[in-house]
Amino acid sequence: MRISLFLFAFCAFIKVQAQDDFSAVFDKINTEVQNGSKAYPNLKNATELIGHRLTGSANGGKAEDYAYKLLKSYGYDVKFQPFEVESWSRLTNETKIGDSVDKLIRVTSVTLAHSPVKADVVAEMVDLGNGLEEDYKQDAGNVKGKIALVFLGVLPGSPEGTPALHRSEKAAIATKYGAVGIVIINGVKGGVLLTGTASVTGKLIPIPAVCIGLENGMRIKEKLKAQKQFASLKMTNFSGVIKARNVIATLKGTDTLADKIVVGGHLDSWDLATGAIDNGIGSFAVIDMARTYKTLKLVNKRTVEFVLFMGEEQGLLGSKAYVEAAKHLGTLSQIRFMLNYDMTNNPKGFATSRIEMKDLFASWGSQIVKIDTGFKNLFYSGAWLHSDHQPFMLQGIPIGGGTGGDLPNNSGPYYHSDGDVFKLVDEQELKNTVRFSAMLVYGLANTPVLPVKKQSENELREFLKQNNLEVPLKIAGEWRW
Repeated sequence: MRISLFLFAFCAFIKVQAQDDFSAVFDKINTEVQNGSKAYPNLKNATELIGHRLTGSANGGKAEDYAYKLLKSYGYDVKFQPFEVESWSRLTNETKIGDSVDKLIRVTSVTLAHSPVKADVVAEMVDLGNGLEEDYKQDAGNVKGKIALVFLGVLPGSPEGTPALHRSEKAAIATKYGAVGIVIINGVKGGVLLTGTASVTGKLIPIPAVCIGLENGMRIKEKLKAQKQFASLKMTNFSGVIKARNVIATLKGTDTLADKIVVGGHLDSWDLATGAIDNGIGSFAVIDMARTYKTLKLVNKRTVEFVLFMGEEQGLLGSKAYVEAAKHLGTLSQIRFMLNYDMTNNPKGFATSRIEMKDLFASWGSQIVKIDTGFKNLFYSGAWLHSDHQPFMLQGIPIGGGTGGDLPNNSGPYYHSDGDVFKLVDEQELKNTVRFSAMLVYGLANTPVLPVKKQSENELREFLKQNNLEVPLKIAGEWRW
């Protein structure tokens, strides 16, 4: 009996693989995107007409309307999904550092989001290296009442395997050990300043947090080896509850089970620049995938929802609202897979949280390679945090997206900075994101059998542990086991 069951399962698998010859549709998608993609001009218009897309701002509202109208013009059933967000924006900021409180010199800095509405702190500085928990334990109590100086990412020369915590997690650790402020050193040369949230919850933190440039930061670290340094962190910010809106375009499938694939990217950006890379290239690729589907009149087995999330930068607020709404409506179980496009550019393969997808992804990838050998059919399986896939993954839903591509025109250093502008975008690489990703969407929406399902609580807990996510999730207060 066991042999018969094995043969049945094996034959069923072979049948699924045989039915997954999507090469004809992939060819159509390729031709349409190469000749008719609107992602590049649409993003250009958005950066010129709207500017930044900060959640809760007037510009954020304009971006929501812009995406809605584009998707509507392509023939979609489009809806807004409103949610409340604790909006934050910077007003004034002054950072001074020196050998004594009487000899403080102004240092160029940028306030990190969700810092207090008002702060005026003067205190001694202490170098906490990478800002990890073990750094604080080595100097137990030494930071209490002082301002922590930490490096963003991992300091050169750190032991192999040193974790690179998110800036918000480093701010949470500084707060835990009694720091009255935190100064984070950006790792990019040339005085580039980086913003981003310093809050793991999306709510205000109790201490002021700022980012300073690499050169200034390393100079201060050297001075601290020889003598004490003091800092003054003075700032005002705005915070208040407002409404923001996710934008959802639905392409209904033919399957009566109402299973669906969610394809998302965050539309919002920070306010220092136009967010062309973070996340214009991702969100406008999603919009153009939707356009491609309508232009080709593609029909799917599973429903596809193209979602533009707001509030990602301020704590994954839009994607959390989407998941909570699905839980409330009892539709969370319908989501069979979530693809997230956050600064995805020119992918060379596919990534997923589920190793079980390897054969299917490789099968579809081999068909793509026949169309374009620039696609290398790479495969990555694992788990990661801090983008809109996270709320889905923490519900056990399989997630994925593109992998293996580099950001265009050395734009990585300008992430979250005033240098994130449209001239960094590469038109052909953006087209590559659209065409390869639209093919992946088609595969997921039409393969007869998806070999993955929602993980149970026990499976999810072990999966997260295996991927070393227990500690950061505990810091963020999202470890529920």
